[in-house]
Amino acid sequence: MPRTPSPPPSTTPLPSPPRALVVTASNRAAAGVYADKGGPLLAEGLAALGFAVDGPQVVPDGDPVAAALRAAVAAAYDVVLTTGGTGISPTDRTPEATRGVIDHEVPGIPEAIRAAGRAKVPTAALSRGLAGVAGRTLIVNLPGSTGGVRDGLAVLADLLPHAVDQLRGGDHAPAHPGATPDARSGPPPGPGPHPGHGPDTTGSAH
Repeated sequence: MPRTPSPPPSTTPLPSPPRALVVTASNRAAAGVYADKGGPLLAEGLAALGFAVDGPQVVPDGDPVAAALRAAVAAAYDVVLTTGGTGISPTDRTPEATRGVIDHEVPGIPEAIRAAGRAKVPTAALSRGLAGVAGRTLIVNLPGSTGGVRDGLAVLADLLPHAVDQLRGGDHAPAHPGATPDARSGPPPGPGPHPGHGPDTTGSAH
């Protein structure tokens, strides 16, 4: 009697869409002195990228930001984006709050955001925003200005889908067509990348 072929291993699809939380760090917006503008922009941008978005939660800068981030990590959000509190004024403490929550930093993300901002506004270099991972949640600090939020979203649009996939256990995407995720020993045979660049060279040299 012929054997019945075994069914392929079952796979459980990742929850879809990914979940994101927006946190606005602003003493004056939290006190009702003026309306939060950056938070709604972030929420709108994340929704356009396919995220199920909560927030913005508007909180005073400092310890309330850290509390909001810890709650978001406990709630297993895929991404948390903050806006505000990244400058050098005495009340700007979002980077310190974030550093106390994350397990490790992802420095390339804020570097790219600052670079995008500096191309338009030189003072974007004063932003001290961080990005990092806490558990399986990616946290990214964006400036409080609407222009800074837009620049940040433009950078993150190319990064967040891959970052979420990685945090959920996905493989690294091959850097070259036909390359395997663990091909790290050098360029593939035949025509390939510029000499000296291996197949997983994905970052900037700067």
